[in-house]
Amino acid sequence: MVAESNSKTVPATTRAQSCLELAQTGANQAMAPSSDAKKRQAALAALELVPRGSTIGVGTGSTVNLFIAALAADPGRVLRAVSSSQASSELLRQAGVAILDLNETADLELYIDGADEATPARHLIKGGGGALTREKIVAAAARRFVCIVDDAKVVDTLGRFPLPIEVIPMARTLVARELAARGGRAVWREGCVTDNGNHILDVHGLAIPDPVALECELDQLAGVVTVGLFAVRPADLLLIGTATGVERR
Repeated sequence: MVAESNSKTVPATTRAQSCLELAQTGANQAMAPSSDAKKRQAALAALELVPRGSTIGVGTGSTVNLFIAALAADPGRVLRAVSSSQASSELLRQAGVAILDLNETADLELYIDGADEATPARHLIKGGGGALTREKIVAAAARRFVCIVDDAKVVDTLGRFPLPIEVIPMARTLVARELAARGGRAVWREGCVTDNGNHILDVHGLAIPDPVALECELDQLAGVVTVGLFAVRPADLLLIGTATGVERR
């Protein structure tokens, strides 16, 4: 397919940005754009939690990019990292951080990542950048998961941001029909191929009053690789950049 061919020639950072832009195009247009200043506050607050010379997990996305930039300005803070995407790996290498395969290291003490939506209970929707499967794997391997967001991402109930689901390509329409039966409208994120070679469906219109139950249910659908709900394993700490500072939950 054309999208698969493109994924082999376009740099990983460009592919991740393309995936993120495609996701945002499908999101609710009423959502206000995030403030880089607020994101940067959250990223710097996360940096303070990182012991010097440590090995950590690092996620993917615009807020994480600010965290990686902070690492670059503080040489030696992080020596090695397990990254959730090729795009983040490239940025980390440029910042002087060595990249480890998760199979080469023991459990991680700390994982830093962002989110597309977060609740006060630290349940998350992730996957706007297309790296949800690897993000979920690294989060599962970490003893502590710190999520960094700006206050525009905090909601009482998840679902305003379309729920990303990574699917095996041949199962895309099958999974879409299953989601329609549950009241969701699945839109194929055309042009976005994940680092794992799969497709993403962005699901609009789902009510998510119980994120844990929905995550468990959708994980059982044939052809689903990963659901962008992080509720069974939520964040341990939410750092929220606001106009008056960083809020911790």
